[in-house]
Formats: sequence, structure tokens, C-alpha cells
Amino acid sequence: MIIDIILERFTCVSAPAALALLVSSTAALWLMTLLYSYYFHPYADIPGPFWAKLSRFWLVRQVLRGDIHNTQRALHEKYGPIVRMAPDEVSISDPAALKVIYVVNAGFTKTEFYTPFAPHLSPHEDLFTQRDEKIHAQRRRFVNNLYSLSSILESESYVDACIMTFKAQLDEFVAQSDPFDLGLWLQMFAFDVIGELFYGKQFGFMEDRHDYQGYIETLDTLLPAVATSCVLPFYLRPLQVLGHLIPPLHKALKGYDDIVVAAKETVARRQRQVDKADPRIRSDLLDKLFNIAASKGDFTLADVATEAWVSLFAGSDTTAIAMRAILFNIIRNPKVYERLLAEIDQASAQGLLSNPAKYSEAIKLPYFIACCKEGFRVHPSVGMSMPRHVPPAGVNIAGRYFPGGSRVGMSAHVVHFDKGIFGQDADCYNPDRWLQPGAEVMERYLMHFGAGPRTCVGKNISITEIHKLIPSLLQDYEFRLAEPNKDLKYSNYWFNKQIGLHVLVSQRKK
Repeated sequence: MIIDIILERFTCVSAPAALALLVSSTAALWLMTLLYSYYFHPYADIPGPFWAKLSRFWLVRQVLRGDIHNTQRALHEKYGPIVRMAPDEVSISDPAALKVIYVVNAGFTKTEFYTPFAPHLSPHEDLFTQRDEKIHAQRRRFVNNLYSLSSILESESYVDACIMTFKAQLDEFVAQSDPFDLGLWLQMFAFDVIGELFYGKQFGFMEDRHDYQGYIETLDTLLPAVATSCVLPFYLRPLQVLGHLIPPLHKALKGYDDIVVAAKETVARRQRQVDKADPRIRSDLLDKLFNIAASKGDFTLADVATEAWVSLFAGSDTTAIAMRAILFNIIRNPKVYERLLAEIDQASAQGLLSNPAKYSEAIKLPYFIACCKEGFRVHPSVGMSMPRHVPPAGVNIAGRYFPGGSRVGMSAHVVHFDKGIFGQDADCYNPDRWLQPGAEVMERYLMHFGAGPRTCVGKNISITEIHKLIPSLLQDYEFRLAEPNKDLKYSNYWFNKQIGLHVLVSQRKK
């Protein structure tokens, strides 16, 4: 009866009055939310930018700019180890927090930040976006052996084939004597390696000198939208569908679908070979995934397709970024370059370094390994925080108590420059720090492949490529920056991609 009276009175309200009531109610609710966030939220006393305390849109804006890593470092330098990045999210810079947040069985879980990355090819989701820790641990056990270093090295000859293709193209650049984008070619190399390992052959990025199926353009266009979606308020996530109305995004989304189709078609093609007992079936990572599917009842062909998709979506940018960081810093530091070449030449002369280099040989070059670690440190591939939900019981982090459900995260771009861990010269590029006593302590704080149980499952593919390609190239070619006084540009949308690594290449005179 009371409801009937309310409805009867409401129907008597004019449309303008109803609209005014709706607007004023919404405004009042919005104002109350702002007041709560600023004065009464559990994070109210945590320092940070004014607008970050009121709305997530401050964080959205910083991500859209593509340089959140610089902003985050500057904020920690200004405010200290705990910074409020949004009304409900904080960034932690204290390296000790790594051992609290990103460890096995600590109870921290991934937030919904990661959901926009999900391909939805399998009901189990991929390992990166799977937020249930128990399911993640179970699914990861299925593929741990597949992604082990020993397993990857069984396919080392496929990486060698890509190195030889790369060298054939470099010979042409030597003959042309013109600058070229080495950064782009490193990504094309990484894509072709993924092709060899998961898709049965090189895609042809290097051989044909083009962006195969527009995959690179797709990722470069799509990642800003995905990274922005990751930090949007949850109630605005459905607006992602409007991306189809924006021509460049529409094209990128179609390219994304093409990657999904490529993964499915590859699995279907290999399945036909298996059904026919085709003797030409390659012994590669795709073959090993099929073996897992045949022996594990809960690992299906949809999961095989998911692994193939993830390798394409995440396997090229991360590796290429790492190789750019390593090579750029080597080339622009003449003393480092000269010392590294001396080590490589000596190993080669003593018959300790093949060409293409074997992984087992490259890891025995101490100065080269130091250059790799320093490259990982000064420019980690992921340029944003890795947010987690605090477990229900709450926890103390960096001297402060955080209640259950709180969102906390750490960024490699912040931790990697901590002077308490990496020394007073942490802002400088210095491979020698990795040759000093106690360097193993620093290594515990490297986050370039993630941290803890969520460390990148494909990291051994990446380090195999890096440790094989770079010594192989430096044995035969000399690289010079086309514009030595010009720094690289950066585009940070989860993957912090460098732009503008233009070089001149010549044949080395030994």
C-alpha cells in the first residue's frame, strides 16, 4: 500500500522535475563519494596527488599519457614509500614489500586490473589473467615442464634458424649503409621465434621484411586501450565495446581477432597431422602442448590454443623491449661496448663461443651476463604496477597496516632504482655492479619477469633468445647509433616499449 502511494505521487511529478531530482540526487551521491574518499577512506592519510585521492580518473589520465613509470618514480621520491594512486589503490616502493606481497601462499590475489587482457579461449582462462590462486597453481603445474629451460633448449635449433635469417637481413643493411630501426627488427625476430616454437614455422617478419598480418600494428594500437581499461572504474568497463566505433581501434580489434583465429587454426592444423600420424610433425613446443592435452584430461585443445595465443600477444614485446634495453645501453657506452667485445672475441678465439651462440656458452660470459642484468634493471619490460588484493586478515606493509581487500601494487620501474638495494649510483647504467660481491642480493629484487608464483611462465623462452642472439650479432657486426645524442622515446601501456633505436651497421673487422 505504501509503495502504491509512492508510485502514485511519483507519476504526478513532471518530467523536468523528475530529471532535476535525478540530477541533484546523482550530484549529492557523487559529492558524498568525494568527501568519503578524501576525508574518511582508510587511505585518507596516505600522501599522493590531490586528484588521485578523489577519483580513479587521475590514474586513467596518467596511463593515457604513456609515461606512468616516470610519474610513479617521481611521486615516490616526493611522498615516500607509500603513495595513493587512486581512491582505492596505493603504490609501494619499499623493496622489502616484495617478500610480503609477491610470495607463495601469502594470500594476495590479482585484482580485476588484469581482466581486459583475457582472450577467453578456454573456460580455464590463461595463466596471466586467472585470478584464482588455486586454479592458477593447478593449471601452471600442467605446463611447468614445458616452459622449463631444459625443455626450451631442446628447441634451440629453431632459435638458431631465426638468428641466421636475421643475419642474412643484416648483411643487406651492411651493403646499403643506411640507418635502420634495430628496435623494430628485434621485435620481428622475437615474433619469428614464436612462429618457430608454437606455429610450425617463422611467420616471415624478417624474411619478407614486413609486419606479418599487421600483428605489431595491432598490438601498438590495442595496448593503450587495454591498459586504460585496466585502470578504469569497474562500472565503466562495459564502455570498451565503443572501441569498435573508433576506426584505428576497430582495425586493431579485428587484428586481435586474427591472432585468436591464427591460434585456433594452428591447433586445428596440427591436430589433423596428429590424426593422420604425419611423420613430418615437428618436435616443438606446440607438439609438447599436444602431448600434455593427450595425457591430462583437464587440459584441452582450447588450452593449447590459449597458450599459442599468449605466446603471440605477450611473447614478442617483452623480449624485444629487453633486447633493446641491453643493446641500446651497450652501444651508447663505448667502454662497455669495447669490454664486452673483448670478452666475446676471447671466448670465440678459444673455441668457447659458437656462432650462432649456444645458450650454455653465453651464460659463461660474466660481463655479458652483467650487461643483460643491468639492461633488465634500468628498463624492465613491464612499466606499470602489478596490483594485488590484500588477504582478508589484513597485513602490515612498509610499516603500515592494510585491511583485507585493500589494493596494493609495486612497479619494477620504481624498485629497480632503489639506492638501498642497487647502490648510490642506481640512477646510472653500470654493469659492474653485477660483478661485485653480494650481487646475488640485488638479483632477488629484479622484477623484470614479474615476481613470486606469478613470474612470467615464458621467461625461459625470452632469456634463451636474448642470450643467444646478442652474442651472435656482436661477433659479426658493429653497431653505431644513427643519432648518438638523441635518447629513445617510450610508449608505456603495460609493456614499456622503446621507440627510435635507429642504428648503422657494418661488418666487424677482426
